[in-house]
Amino acid sequence: MIAHKQGNLTFYTPEVVDGLAGHFFDTGISAGFPSPTEDFNEQHLSLDEELVKNKETTFYARVSGQSMIGAGLDDNDLLVIDRSLEPENNKIAVCFLDGEFTVKRLRVTKDEVWLQPENPNYPIINITEENNFLIWGIVTNVIKKV
Repeated sequence: MIAHKQGNLTFYTPEVVDGLAGHFFDTGISAGFPSPTEDFNEQHLSLDEELVKNKETTFYARVSGQSMIGAGLDDNDLLVIDRSLEPENNKIAVCFLDGEFTVKRLRVTKDEVWLQPENPNYPIINITEENNFLIWGIVTNVIKKV
């Protein structure tokens, strides 16, 4: 992957590698009682196939900060962002706002656009004509370290 730091986000351009897939056990891992091992059916799994719908317009970016913790986006999580998706009310988007990138939930009405953080310690941002504003892409998945 090629990394590019832009404000609070680091963007990664994915490098597609054919034939690269991990082992996948198609059984469903029990979060309750253990299941017998004879139920495991080993297959191969490609995270690109699972997480990426449009390879040409998909990018990754690492979260920096705590403004979206209520949506499950924590500092250092890796976002999967699709630039081909249409922005819609309530979607989580990566936006370019006044020279910096930010990730927020879109609140769209007939006449206004708001960027809503998912942490009460951060203000809701009302987008006006004075802002240099672009919805850069829509977040489709988040990859977390455990």
